[in-house]
Amino acid sequence: MAEILVSPQTAPLDRQVDVIVAGLKPGQSITVQLSTGDRASRAVFEADDRGVVDLTRHAPTEGSYRGVDPMGLFWSLERTGGKSGPTVLSVEGVGDRVLERQSVPEGVERLEVREHGLAGTLFAPEDDGGDLPGVIVLGGSEGGLQETDAALLAAHGFVTFALGYFGVDGLPEHLEDVPLEYFGKAIEYLSERAGEIGVVGGSRGGELALLVGSRFSQVSAVVSVVGSGVVTQAVGPGANLLQKLQHEAASWTWKGEPLPYLPYYVGDELRAKIVNDEPVPLRLAFDMSDGIPEDTEIPVENIAGGVLLISSGQDDGWPSAELSDVAMRRLKDHEHPFPYEHVVYPEAGHLIAGPPHRPATDVTYPGPGVTFSGGGVPQATARARANAWKRTVEFLREQLGS
Repeated sequence: MAEILVSPQTAPLDRQVDVIVAGLKPGQSITVQLSTGDRASRAVFEADDRGVVDLTRHAPTEGSYRGVDPMGLFWSLERTGGKSGPTVLSVEGVGDRVLERQSVPEGVERLEVREHGLAGTLFAPEDDGGDLPGVIVLGGSEGGLQETDAALLAAHGFVTFALGYFGVDGLPEHLEDVPLEYFGKAIEYLSERAGEIGVVGGSRGGELALLVGSRFSQVSAVVSVVGSGVVTQAVGPGANLLQKLQHEAASWTWKGEPLPYLPYYVGDELRAKIVNDEPVPLRLAFDMSDGIPEDTEIPVENIAGGVLLISSGQDDGWPSAELSDVAMRRLKDHEHPFPYEHVVYPEAGHLIAGPPHRPATDVTYPGPGVTFSGGGVPQATARARANAWKRTVEFLREQLGS
């Protein structure tokens, strides 16, 4: 009798799930489906000569993904228009299994922080029995808190601090004139609860991670995912994207003074995409053809630790590879004494920050009055996200002594 073997059936979101269907007839064709109510994926397999379909070893003959990929059904989930529900793996004619995908892993404690002017959430393994390294986790231009990223990272042996810096009650409404001193307070807060300190950020948070590391010597490691080695313009108020881009202001301040920034460029191509209601590649707003003003470059050589830069080659969100190359050049020119590396995934799009095995089929995402293009090929983006997460965890362990 055929049976479905899932290991583990309960696991954190960043953990691979192995799926095997055994007890089939050799050559038998089966359809394996995954559903979360609001999303679904499917793949058709043929059983091997032992009557087994093993998603870690076998490629589907057709379906929502190609090639051997144990987590292909997870990243290829596409929207159904239905309501969100439990994660169910089903095999036609065999049965189904309900999977529990944890955004906060077992054994990780959560604590809201609303003191010293800080707004964030602290995550730590229960009863760690030692002084674990700390990691500040920064989101991008969406604002708010990256709690899932921080919770999953904590399960790998860190005290993590998902830190808001705008778009949270008590903080600035927009990514405009955010004082860097705020992050100094966050470093002090985390230092009282952890050992060596690292900073991880995605997109605009990647720019910020490099900036914070360059300003505060307590930071021993920085990971910038689809980030920037250049300070860029604020994301201020406005009813639509054009108004936001035309709002000239600094993103960050230091000792009350705005930091110089690379301004947005609104050219004919970008304007036409917006007017015609087409997916907007926001990378068009970053014009570096005349060079980058030196005073907008982040002095990453001042970071007192290792630096990991991760970029996408088909990033429509902004030119992360080119912007991160600026940081790489400075590290090389100054013979940075700590480990540093720039990893570029050629076919991946903008959405590679954060934990893996989440749907990668959305090549567009909503913006202010527009739809943004993320760029990249979904499968390449999914694989880049998984590899970037793995590299991030390993790098932080090496640099912070986990």
